[in-house]
Amino acid sequence: MAKLTVEEIVASLKEYTALELNDLKKAIEETFGVTAAAPVAAAPVAEEEEVKKGPSEVSLWIKSVGMSKVQVIKAVQAITGAGLMDAKKLVDAAPVAIKEHISPTEAEEHKKALVAAGAEVEIK
Repeated sequence: MAKLTVEEIVASLKEYTALELNDLKKAIEETFGVTAAAPVAAAPVAEEEEVKKGPSEVSLWIKSVGMSKVQVIKAVQAITGAGLMDAKKLVDAAPVAIKEHISPTEAEEHKKALVAAGAEVEIK
């Protein structure tokens, strides 16, 4: 007997009635020892547990500016959306919170940009 392709199997299944498909499902379950039951929603529970482990909101702090103050000011300006002078005032006031009540993932992204600019950053 020649091996059927997936396309050929799907084409032949389109001709079956719902009752015939149900009988086929039962035969496959019995023959191969498997079930066609929907998987239990374990993944969302795991994601919820991960979220519960850490804080849902954090603050991004600049501890010190480092050697490239201009780059840090530009990064702060991009992160906060503030004007150039406001960003400079924030950077000059270090240690200072740049953004508060943000998600941990957003804080990590901003931290990478600030560290790349030369700042020493902390997430609290």
